[in-house]
Amino acid sequence: MALCGWWLIHFLVFTSCSAHDFFTSIGHMTDLLFTEKDLVTSLKDYIRAEESKLEQIKKWADKLDVLSAAATQDPEGFLGHPVNAFKLMKRLNTEWAELESLVLTDVSDVFISNLTIQRQYFPNDDDQTGAAKALMRLQDTYQLDTNAISTGELPGSSSTSSAWSTLTVDDCYDLGKVAYSEADYYHTELWMAQALRQLDQGETSRAVDAVTVLDYLSYSVYQQGELERALEFTRRLLDLDPTHQRANGNLKYFEYQLAKQKKVEKVEEKEEDSKVRQRRESKDDYLTERKKYEQLCRGQGVKLTPRRQSRLYCRYYDNNRHPRYVIGPVKQEDEWDSPHIVRYHDIVSEKDLEKVKELAKPRLRRATISNPVTGVLETAHYRISKSAWLGAYEHPVVDKINQLIEDVTGLNVKTAEDLQVANYGLGGQYEPHFDFGRKDEPDAFEELGTGNRIATWLLYMTDVQAGGATVFTDIGAAVKPKKVFSLRAKASREQRTLHKSVPCSSDEPDTTDRETLRHPCHSLTFMTVTKTARNQITLVITGTNQKQEPIESELTIDRVVL
Repeated sequence: MALCGWWLIHFLVFTSCSAHDFFTSIGHMTDLLFTEKDLVTSLKDYIRAEESKLEQIKKWADKLDVLSAAATQDPEGFLGHPVNAFKLMKRLNTEWAELESLVLTDVSDVFISNLTIQRQYFPNDDDQTGAAKALMRLQDTYQLDTNAISTGELPGSSSTSSAWSTLTVDDCYDLGKVAYSEADYYHTELWMAQALRQLDQGETSRAVDAVTVLDYLSYSVYQQGELERALEFTRRLLDLDPTHQRANGNLKYFEYQLAKQKKVEKVEEKEEDSKVRQRRESKDDYLTERKKYEQLCRGQGVKLTPRRQSRLYCRYYDNNRHPRYVIGPVKQEDEWDSPHIVRYHDIVSEKDLEKVKELAKPRLRRATISNPVTGVLETAHYRISKSAWLGAYEHPVVDKINQLIEDVTGLNVKTAEDLQVANYGLGGQYEPHFDFGRKDEPDAFEELGTGNRIATWLLYMTDVQAGGATVFTDIGAAVKPKKVFSLRAKASREQRTLHKSVPCSSDEPDTTDRETLRHPCHSLTFMTVTKTARNQITLVITGTNQKQEPIESELTIDRVVL
């Protein structure tokens, strides 16, 4: 399954008044891939050593096989030759002892030692469980079918990656067990049913059989109130294993319960069926907020009307003729009208982004949230990422980005936090939240001594295949990440700025309606021509418009010191 691991710089401006958690960061999971590659190389070295040892033993055995066959045909004649008699004594006294030593030689020492050293950096049970939950979160958010996930053939994923992205029966069974351990019978049913389907199609398994899967299936659908299906799965189980003790007990219980249910009046039965259908939905579906952001994640429910969209523009922005941007203004695009959200194009170089990643990666730690009651920083299941903080004093590139933000926005960054670099992992997300402290959290940032947050600047450092948007649930907006693009949300203390980081998935629906603006940024090239008037230059601007038609215009700038 193609998942994104996008990097993001999160910059928050104020007013002046180890557990492993590998699955939460693609950056750290990338390290695991190279660790595994090194282990495979070590394993191959071990295999070659074993093969070399066996080859020596085989040659010895083949030679003695031929010799023994010839010698035993005429033992007296063979031993009548003094050399043969001597070599027999030598072989049995010395050479067989050497062969014994060779057979007992353990050539696995290097591999086992390497594996032991690397194992301390392996993911643990919590990582595997977290990855399983992340996969199911993606399944719900993007309404993915279990078979599509299992085959790896997800919309938006490449054929190359899909070839390695299939789930076995054992994988599907393990996903179902994780859901079962969380009393999530909805996903237990989905993944046990997928495991059973693959078994029925002839796939073999090392660890699980149809009886075990049917046992989980019958119980999970029973917990969702579907007695008839529970009974159906139980009968199928008993066809395979008539002596199954629990299934025999369940059969009697389900038949008894089903008989009682059929005595209920028809009207009440319909009401119960309605309740059953509701129970079979994902356990979080009752949350209105969750429904909103899941729709926005899929590109549905965006509330920008054509009339409002027509008022969104792209422009060259110099922040009121700021000296740094008079000649080279930045490309600014309106993403949303109210609250005002703008995107800056090509704002930071690739080289600078790579340096930021290099600085941040060793410091990445599981992202935390501030407990609204205690104020203590703690991890949360609804924030799946890792983050690191970079101060301006640590590297010129960090200071350069800080200065850029101040120049473009006009905000004073002296009262801002350090740059927060976030790396999202498998199913990485941050559920709806505010960046600022609300009225019931007056002391949220007291320890920083800077006052409340007033604006948020996001700098996207990677592209994603699909998903990964920042959605604003109250206003129905979804902003997709684009590499070296920055997003700025003004007036972030508005209640309407409730937003969420969307899980990344290769299954991304059509998003043209929320990406194509009426006035897209043109492709422009600047050329300067010096005029005779003192301290004046003329910029000749050439390029193409949205229809790919050539355009040209002139702009004269006064009071420029050349």
